[in-house]
Parts: sequence; C-alpha cells; structure tokens
Amino acid sequence: MRLRTKFLLSLVLVTAGLTCSTLLLVRHNAQEREQREMHEQAVNVILTFQVVQQQHQLALSRKADLLASLAFMRNGDATTIQDVSEDPWQSDDCDLFALADGTGKIVALHTTTFEFPVAIAEDLLHRSVKERNNSAWWYSGKRLYQVVLEPFYEGPPAHSPLLGTVIVGHGIDPTAGDLKPISTGQLAFRYGPDIVASTLSSAQERDVARQLQGTNSEEQIQINGEPFLANSFELTPGSNPVLSLTILKSYNEARASLQKLNHLLGGLFVLAVLAGGLIVFVISDRFTKPLASLVEGVSALEQGNFEYPLVAQGGDEVAQVTRAFDRMRQTLKRNETQRQQLEDQLRQSQKMEAMGRLAGGVAHDFNNLLTVIKGHSNLLIDRLEPVDPSHRSACQIDKAAERAASLTGQLLAFCRMQVLQPKVLDLNSLITDMSSLLRRLVREDVVFTFLRGEPLGRVKADPGQIEQVVMNLVVNAGDAMADGGGLTIDTRNVTVDDAFAQARPPMLQGEYVRLTVADTGQGMDAATKARIFEPFFTTKEQGKGTGLGLATVYGVVKQSGGCIWVESEPGKGARFEVYLPIVHEAEEQTRAAGIANACTHRSETILIVEDEAEVRELAALFMKSAGYTVLTAQDGVDALASVQSSKKQIDVVVTDVVMPNMRGPDLAKRLRSLRPDLKIIYMSGYLEYNGGSGEFLEDGFFLQKPFTRDTLSSKVMEALESERASASPSV
Repeated sequence: MRLRTKFLLSLVLVTAGLTCSTLLLVRHNAQEREQREMHEQAVNVILTFQVVQQQHQLALSRKADLLASLAFMRNGDATTIQDVSEDPWQSDDCDLFALADGTGKIVALHTTTFEFPVAIAEDLLHRSVKERNNSAWWYSGKRLYQVVLEPFYEGPPAHSPLLGTVIVGHGIDPTAGDLKPISTGQLAFRYGPDIVASTLSSAQERDVARQLQGTNSEEQIQINGEPFLANSFELTPGSNPVLSLTILKSYNEARASLQKLNHLLGGLFVLAVLAGGLIVFVISDRFTKPLASLVEGVSALEQGNFEYPLVAQGGDEVAQVTRAFDRMRQTLKRNETQRQQLEDQLRQSQKMEAMGRLAGGVAHDFNNLLTVIKGHSNLLIDRLEPVDPSHRSACQIDKAAERAASLTGQLLAFCRMQVLQPKVLDLNSLITDMSSLLRRLVREDVVFTFLRGEPLGRVKADPGQIEQVVMNLVVNAGDAMADGGGLTIDTRNVTVDDAFAQARPPMLQGEYVRLTVADTGQGMDAATKARIFEPFFTTKEQGKGTGLGLATVYGVVKQSGGCIWVESEPGKGARFEVYLPIVHEAEEQTRAAGIANACTHRSETILIVEDEAEVRELAALFMKSAGYTVLTAQDGVDALASVQSSKKQIDVVVTDVVMPNMRGPDLAKRLRSLRPDLKIIYMSGYLEYNGGSGEFLEDGFFLQKPFTRDTLSSKVMEALESERASASPSV
C-alpha cells in the first residue's frame, strides 16, 4: 500500500473516529438526559400519587370521624355500619366500612365490591393497632384498600375505656384504572412479593413479579422483550409485608424521540466523513506528490541511476529531505566511482604481484642455468685460441648468456628482487651527467629539454638503477614520437597533501622530488595505459621490443620507496611522473671500485655451499683457478659438518641463500658462532637479501647470479680485504 493511500485512509479513519466519537457522545448525553427525564417522571408520578393518597386520607378521616360520632351515640351498635353504607355515606371515596368493639373484634363490615373476610380484617386491625397507625393499607386477598381508623371512647380518650373503632376505606381497582390518568407508564402495587393491583396483564404481572425480587428502588427489567425502567416506592415502610408502588416507564416509548436525533446524527456522520475525506484527499495529494517523486528517485538509485530528476520546492520537511537525499546520492555516486577505481587498482596490484612472483621464480632457476652457461663459456674462451673455429661459437654463447642475464635482471627489477646499492644523490647532477647520452638516444627530429628544479631535495636510491629508469623512459618517449616532437625532463620539489595522495594511490603524504618525463607523441588509451607496466607487454611490432622497459621502471621506483603516475590520452602525448621521497642527508660521493688482480696462488681456503651441483662445481673451478683452496658442500648441514671436522682454517664461506635442510642465512649465523672471524658471501638468483631485515649478517656480502669468474673472484677478494680495511662500507 502506497504512502498516499495510507495517509488518506489514516486521516479518513481519524476523521471518522473523531466524528463518530462526538456523535456517540451526543447520543449518550441524549440518552442520559432521557434517562433522567424518565426518572423525574417516575418521581413525579409517585409524588402525584402521594398527593392523591393524602386527599383520600383526608376524605376518609372526615367520614371516619362522623361515623365514630354516630357509633358513639348508638353505643357501638352494629347497625350503624348498615345505615351508613347507604346514602349519603356511600360515595366513590368510601367503599369499605367496618366497626370493631373495644376488644378489636369486628362486629360489622360492609364493602361495595369484593367480599372482605372478617378474620383478615381483625388480623389487619390488630396489626395496625399494634403499630399505632391511624391510617394503613389493607389487602383482603382480592382487593387493596387505603383505610383510616378512628377509635371512640366513653369519655375523654386519656381517662376513658375504648368503646370501639371505626374503619373507613377506599379500594384500589385491581386494574388500577382510577390511577391511570396520573401516569403515562404502567403502575403496579406489590404486597410483599405479589402484585395485587396493576395496569399490566396477568402474564406481565407474573413476569414483573419474578424480576422485581430485589429491594432496588430503580432497576431495568424486560417485559415481553421490551425494556422498562422500574421505580419502586414503599407505601408502608417498616411493616411486614411491605406494600410498594412500582412505576414502569417503557424505554421504547421514551426513545421514540431519540430516533429522529439518531437519523440526524447519522446524516451528520456521513456528511462529516465525506467532507473530511475530500479535505484529506486534497491535503494528501499536495504533500504526497513530492514523497512519491522521492520514492521514484530511491527506486532509480537502487537500479544504479544517479541522474533521476528530483525537484525540491519550498522549505518544508519534504523539500529538505529531498535535497538531503540528492546530496547523499551525489556522495554515493562519488563513493561508487572511488570504489570502482580502488577495485581496479586492487586487481591491478594483485595481478602485478602475481606476475612478480612468477618472474622471481623463473629468474631464480634461470640464473642458476645462466651461471653454468656463462661460466663454462668463459672457460672455453680462455682455453681456445682466437683462431680456433670453436672460439667464435663460445663467444656467441657468452653473448647470448649475457643478453639472457640482462633480461633476467630486468625481470628482477620488475618484481623488486634485484640488489640495490642506495646512495644519497642529487637527481639534477645525475641527469646532467647523462644528458649527452640521452641526447644520443633520441632522434634529431625530437627536441630534448631538461628543466632543472632549484633548489632540489636529495633522494636515496641506487644511482645505476635510477639511470636505468631515466634511460627507459626517454627511449619509450622517443619511440612514441615517430614523426618527431618534444621531450622534456623536469625535476622539482613537491609537497603531497591528503587530497593529492588520494588522487594518486597508494602515494602517502610527505615531501617528494618529482621527476617528470613528458613527450608530445601519440599517447595511449585507457586500456593500454592500464597494462604498460606489465612485463612483456608492448605496443611495438614483434621483434622490436621485449616489453620489459617500463616494467623495469615500475620495479625500481617501487623498490626505491617511490611511486610512478602516468597521464596520457590518444593524440596528446604521455607524461610519466616519478615521485621519490626526500631525505635530509648529505650527498654521498661515488667512489670508483677497484678490482684487485687475481693471484696465481693464494693461501686462503674457500668453502662453497650450493645445492645445484653444476653451479657448485663451476664456482669451485673458478676459485681453484684463482689459486684458492676450495671445499664444497651440497647444503647447510653438509657445510656445518665440514667446518666442524676440518682442521684447516676456512676464511670465506660462499653460500647460496635458498637451500634444502638449512637456509644460507641460518648456516652463516651458526658458522659465525663457531668462528667469529669467518667471512660470509651470500649468493642467489633473486633478492632474498635485505641488509636491514636482521636475517642476514650485517657485515655479509652479496653476489648476484649469474656470476662470472671475475665477479666471484672480485667479491671474494673484497671480503678478504675488508678485514684489513674495516672502515670500508659493506654492501
């Protein structure tokens, strides 16, 4: 059910409820007023009856007084009653005459209607005398009488004996017809539990007598299914049995006047509901239309439509909610866009990480193979004369191995597993020194410009790797400008705030040196830009590129603690921005590394630990040819046993990093605990070495595979000489 319908129904129900409550209250008040009127009418009837009763009593008292005088004069003669029962004594007010002697015995009794048994009359007389009532109500068994007693004495009443008593009474018609004019309802005289006179039928009398069992003066009863209000009044309080008068007022007759009021109230109810419904419809139509539009906007938002038009007019709550929803929708739109970008970046990062692991694993195994190939090709070249036909083949094998080693190095750079020798340097000086080389890398139709940022902060990176980054970016830019153009290298200091960092994740806030390489070439579309740092991905023709140039740039920058960002559009060139953190240290001067000449015979002993048999044999052959005493071991456990059992002094241990049973770093630590002066050289096909990790010895040396006889001999000599020149920094 829609809100508008709910609102309409709720207001209609509220209007109907309030109207109905008001009308019911009016009807209830009318009923209470009618109830009060019925009660007042019943009280008025009782009061009227009491007045009539009082009048009858006065009339009966006068006649009783006259009759008592006559009976006194006749000395209580019983014929007195017979005489007075005739005119002028007989009238409508008197239809019972009785004379009793001084003992209370009825000597004469005359009625004009039903017979009155003498015994009952004597009993009623004795009861009245006992109760000292001069007026009373007597019931003969068939008729009810209002009587007045008048005693007469021989002399003064206070000092004379009682001669007799005169009783004069007025009978009540069993149908109460003579009392009908004083009431618009029904009348009933109850003598004890029995109805002795009433305006009801015999069946109604029995029904009323059954229901009027209690002593309540006012109660509701049912007569033939019709409701009546019964008001009872005791005529002889304190006597037994009690004579009471009950006034019966019909509710149906009383409520006849309420029917017109009910019809009027019903019409008012229908009119009020219709008018209220119309007003509610107008109100709901005015206020629920904006809500309906807002609901449509919410439904559109659920379906991903952020552009559904919303109109917020005025300043009411609905308009405020609509404006707030529109702002929230815009925020959700921005958040959705950012979430999509973050998901794309996460997928790209996961893909690059997986490719890096694959490249690292390939490089590790491939470097072992290249070590054997390149080492044996060098040995062949040394043993063969230049005129020997096999000498040229050995040189070709060596060149191919060198190219393969270069590709492997680029793979290691991409997956950030190559060994860096970071130094604090000035990018301006480094690029200035490279300028002549860079100008030769680009064609003559490309205008090369270098913009130096002054002053420029210092960065800490491997100079050789940074040179490789600049060269790869310049070569890539030159290839993108087939018809010539402009190439610009720019350096400057930048401060990255939170907003800038969020726009270029995963960059962090801080101070950076920005190296920018921009070209005016053909540019890239979004699909190409998303894959440019993947290894072996290239847009060049087959055979004209390895696809490792930008992958190498990506790996070097990441391993140096920096970030790289690309901006490019088709036809608008490309802009590569490299951000390297600024360090507040003095620039280090690069010292030329000298390579000592190999001796024909050396006294030092070298232990070579390598799980690959071919690499182990080749390294041992290199060291023996350099004049060293050589021991070999196939893993760390074998090497530890050899050192413990050997009586010779072992000066240098050359160990592979990744080996079964015991890794190279663990072996080095255990050997150092046995012989503190032992020199350790780590070798590996990819970077397991990190000088600051705590896994490797701080004064250890590292040898990158594939190695040659000269590089191995040079590293061993460097390790041996470090003891004599302890001030020299280790790699």
